[in-house]
Amino acid sequence: MTASTPTQQREVESSLPGSRAQSTRHHHDRHPVSRFFHSQKAAPYLFVAPFIITFALFWAYPIGRSLTMSTQWIVPGTSQFIGLENFQRMFGDRLFWLAIGNSLRYMLLTLVLLIPIPMALAAMVNSKIGSPKIKSFFKSAMFVPALTSVVVAGIIFGLMFSEGDNGLMNQVVGLFGGAPVRWLRNDITGLIALLALAVWRWTGVNMMYFLAGLQQIPQEHYEAASLDGASKLQTFWHVTLPSLKPTIIFVTTISVFGGLAMFLESFMLWSGNNSPQNIGLTIVGYLYRFGVERNDLGFASAVGVVLLALVLIINLTQLTLTGFFKKEKR
Repeated sequence: MTASTPTQQREVESSLPGSRAQSTRHHHDRHPVSRFFHSQKAAPYLFVAPFIITFALFWAYPIGRSLTMSTQWIVPGTSQFIGLENFQRMFGDRLFWLAIGNSLRYMLLTLVLLIPIPMALAAMVNSKIGSPKIKSFFKSAMFVPALTSVVVAGIIFGLMFSEGDNGLMNQVVGLFGGAPVRWLRNDITGLIALLALAVWRWTGVNMMYFLAGLQQIPQEHYEAASLDGASKLQTFWHVTLPSLKPTIIFVTTISVFGGLAMFLESFMLWSGNNSPQNIGLTIVGYLYRFGVERNDLGFASAVGVVLLALVLIINLTQLTLTGFFKKEKR
């Protein structure tokens, strides 16, 4: 029997089904597109491609387009470059600063209300006191307002804060012997109506965020605090609050944007964008007035750019002050 040479052995091995050489030839025989989709180097880019495409189409491009339009005078069918005239006109408009003030005031007050109240409610739900069934019902009931249309909620709250004696809030005032209040005609009472709508709508959502954060805190931390003799208040201050810091930062960040971008609530309460003495005019309402009602798209784009800059400045400032960008010590 004649012994086979090494070359003949390699030829026999490469002809066997499933051999490495045959697998390599099969890989190179594939179509270039097929090789790309089966490439380990291309896999990460394929996974992130949907996000990149969505980001480019619905965030990067609109912002870039708004920046361009903010430097133009635009009428249907034509546009003309005018530099910073839109910004100069905007900063010289008294209504713009009124809208900025209304939005900032609303945003700050929603932060004051929509962080501690949901946090306290979440702590109550997360405690061992009370029936689990009642707690489940309470969580569901608190989340229902977030599922309700803003349009419907705005109409209902508009009726609640109506000027007549039959309005719900005026009936409450009447129980204490007070005269009917023109809620949506005055600055402070109109703000109270807006804040009431915000608290009703978003308390349940923020409570869920804090509840999720509370459930991530290890029970060993509370046991250690109890062994050290810490009171409930000390435990909350030194254990719960530091552990909830990421959740607080997240809720603050989205609340800043939500407060400054508020528009539909005001639009529905005052049945339009023309509240008495502009007490309900927000920065987005100001943008809507010029961009939609007056078709001044260049000027409206400049307002949008300023709004974006304001949101970024406030959020980046609070993220920096809270140490969000600091690297954790290992």
